Amino acid sequence: MNFSKKQNVKRLALAGIAIALASTINAQTPEDKGLEIAKAAEQADLGFNSSTVELKMTLKNKNGQTSERSLTTKTLELTEDGDKSLIVFNSPKDVKGTSTLTFTHKEGPDDQWLYLPSIKRVKRISSNNKSGPFVGSEFAYEDLSSQEVEKYSYKFIEEKDGLLIVEQDPVDPKSGYTRRLVSYNKDKGYRIEKVEFYDRKNALLKTLTYLDYKLYKGKFWRASVFNMVNHQSNKETRLDFNDYNFDVNLTEDDFNQVSLKRAGN
Repeated sequence: MNFSKKQNVKRLALAGIAIALASTINAQTPEDKGLEIAKAAEQADLGFNSSTVELKMTLKNKNGQTSERSLTTKTLELTEDGDKSLIVFNSPKDVKGTSTLTFTHKEGPDDQWLYLPSIKRVKRISSNNKSGPFVGSEFAYEDLSSQEVEKYSYKFIEEKDGLLIVEQDPVDPKSGYTRRLVSYNKDKGYRIEKVEFYDRKNALLKTLTYLDYKLYKGKFWRASVFNMVNHQSNKETRLDFNDYNFDVNLTEDDFNQVSLKRAGN
């Protein structure tokens, strides 16, 4: 075989590989693509270790009347299982000291506890109550869990206005949702811009919008505002976050029932 023939054979072989790769990419199912996007989002946020943040919660009822609460949130990143978080209410007086501890799990139901300072007692949140409102807000207890890939099945829906829309169906049969539609910003570290929640009757229940993102440590995107609108009750809950602190070096000792009680006193 002469040199020119060898080149032609090589070109044909490379062309065949390119066609095979293109076919593989084109053959990617919506489920595979949805899972791939969720994994990319998870990967983009790995490595923050722990953080604390102060925030203001504004509750708006269906008549437009508002009330405010101040909170502190601590988060511990775990890679072998889901993250741990501790939320403490600082004001007003009627909720001051109320605290919630969440152990998110990649598989199986999450563990959650609520400390009520008025009775100085820790109450475990049962799996049947995860869809209930978190301290009178439009956030449910299950909304407090970290975004673990294993908690959902996925289906890519479409790309719209630069956002990747992925349907996520909860694996937990006791979830209050049949599905969520999540909008990822692929150009900004796959950060989430919006989540639409559908109830057990598959009707649109709530929309959570993430606003005013800031980039921390050159890698970690965090929204300064979470705005949750309940379309069925016409109520809203807005969370305004102050600057995150990623230099607190929290450990698992900061996330147990002892620390839960201590935070509330």
